[in-house]
Amino acid sequence: MELKSHKKMAARVLKCGETRVWFDPARLQDIADAITAADIRRLVKDGIIKKMQKKGVSKVRIRKMNIQKAKGRRKGHGSRKGKATARKGRKELWMNQVRALRRMLRELKRGGYLDNASYRSLYRKSSGGFFRSRAHMKLYIEQNKLFKKPLPEHGVGQKEKPSAAKPKSKKARPLTRKKKVEQPEKIKIVKTKENINKSDENAV
Repeated sequence: MELKSHKKMAARVLKCGETRVWFDPARLQDIADAITAADIRRLVKDGIIKKMQKKGVSKVRIRKMNIQKAKGRRKGHGSRKGKATARKGRKELWMNQVRALRRMLRELKRGGYLDNASYRSLYRKSSGGFFRSRAHMKLYIEQNKLFKKPLPEHGVGQKEKPSAAKPKSKKARPLTRKKKVEQPEKIKIVKTKENINKSDENAV
């Protein structure tokens, strides 16, 4: 059955290519009887003519890979391309290094471990690239005896870990029960014939 013109008309109605138009194989005669675009729209509404989904590449695998990379995986030597400065620029590495050194110097100065002269001298050296790392700068300060007072054991800028305090034991409180107030018993008066006769006699 020749339905080329119908497919072209359906593609125009559905706003897609002819290859994406689907005809119900059990209702081909009804499609052949459709002449106008209004007839095609009616068939589309009834589900006899449909627009097939556009074919594409699934994103499931790449999403799964990105989740793994966010955890720090799939970044070994075998997965790297380009040299180290291509993955992270020289300027960014320098900024991270200098900021760490300056942060350490600020903490030492605020804590009273360095005087102003030593602080300015070390600041200029760190800006000039003299120190490789925080550990290198700390070693230089110790060798030149620039510390005004000894450093704490846990280091500068790091808070001491709070000692595990024992949970407060709940004191056993004696169970105090509310005492029931004993109410006096109600005396029930039973009316009998003798009592009624006596009360009538008293009334007289």
